Amino acid sequence: MSAISLKNLDVSYGHNKVVTGVNIDVAEGESFALVGESGSGKSTVLKAIAGLAPEWTGEISLLGQSRSHMVERSSAKQCQMVFQDPYGSLHPRKSVDTVLMEPLMVHGIGNRNARVMEMLAAVGLDKRFRFRFPHQLSGGQRQRVAIARALILEPKVMLLDEPTSALDVSVQAEILNLLKKLRREQDLTYLMVTHNLPVVSFMCDRMAVMNKGRIVEIASASALHDGGFIDPYSLSLYAASGGNPDKKDTE
Repeated sequence: MSAISLKNLDVSYGHNKVVTGVNIDVAEGESFALVGESGSGKSTVLKAIAGLAPEWTGEISLLGQSRSHMVERSSAKQCQMVFQDPYGSLHPRKSVDTVLMEPLMVHGIGNRNARVMEMLAAVGLDKRFRFRFPHQLSGGQRQRVAIARALILEPKVMLLDEPTSALDVSVQAEILNLLKKLRREQDLTYLMVTHNLPVVSFMCDRMAVMNKGRIVEIASASALHDGGFIDPYSLSLYAASGGNPDKKDTE
């Protein structure tokens, strides 16, 4: 069974269609990337899956269940999103404890104190951080809290929208290693948006290359090592990242 299945997905903002004819199947436990330049529609696909871009047509399925255009409680428990900017995704006047407690309260989940402490530990934060506010945290610590918030409902699918691009370079590797560890320990499925091809190579099994709202190629992450792309746009991205698009022909 696919963890995420998109069939003929079109997404619009008003009269402006920004995603056209997207077809993707992400297997359970897989880490899959959407790559492409800014404005190619990558984040819009994630927002449609999460219920944050309701003007879509086609079919979106999560773990075998078709989702509607509304924000659904059942979908929220199955699928959570980590946003790009940890400075903007956390409420400045809410403590870490409040941020983590709210999803549990909304969904009527008990044993909340223990669950909050468990999630803080899972993302590498000790109990000292529980009652701090976002302005008292570094960027990396904020993103760890955002990851903990996404995980606290025990979803099986995680949508990751450029989860490290707003962080200092020295912190990016820590967060990527954390995400890789959590995927392994909690048997998670990732759909990650990124423009950083080395991140794809480190984190993902496969990728879909998007250009102007359409998928132009689906390839294994191994193509980042051997240059095994077919589409000219994919090859140009690969070359821009420092790869040799003629490598497969010269070996």
